Amino acid sequence: MKKVLIPLITIFTLLIGFSAKADDYSKTISNFKSSPVTADFFNNAYGYAVYPNIGKGGVGIGAAHGSGLVYLDNEKVGESKMTQLSIGFQLGGQVYSQIIFFQDKRSFDEFTAGNFEFSADASAVALTMAAQAKAGTSGASSSQGTDSDSTKQNAVTYHKGMAVMTLAKGGLMYEAALSGQKYSYKSL
Repeated sequence: MKKVLIPLITIFTLLIGFSAKADDYSKTISNFKSSPVTADFFNNAYGYAVYPNIGKGGVGIGAAHGSGLVYLDNEKVGESKMTQLSIGFQLGGQVYSQIIFFQDKRSFDEFTAGNFEFSADASAVALTMAAQAKAGTSGASSSQGTDSDSTKQNAVTYHKGMAVMTLAKGGLMYEAALSGQKYSYKSL
């Protein structure tokens, strides 16, 4: 077990050894806004949470972690942290950005009530940007891709009032694992 944990901890530490800066949030939001798929979400969502850098690594056992900000009416209202644990076939590491759109007050309140967990039937949409990079969720969660050139929401819908989208930043990860994501929230 020790032989597995040491490489995992090393990969994980390298991936998240940096923290997000204010510029990272602006740039991440701008990157997501550059996709036509997100236009309706930015225009109509009650609020959203942005995670500029989520580091993910795994060798049999995996983990991911990232810090983010929660917005309501385009104003920062809170801080959030995402933690993911997974088990199964996986090898590698990657860094990606994530945004969660809240459809209404109920879903926003559910997320900001404290510790929130996505169930196994939640999915994330991997947006493909100019570099054709892809990222997604793993295990029981499904991932759907779409092109930034697409003008249609390619099956991008809210699930229980939330829509999750990711953008790959770098790395390579092979996985067929069962995982769960947990989010914490702290009001500003």
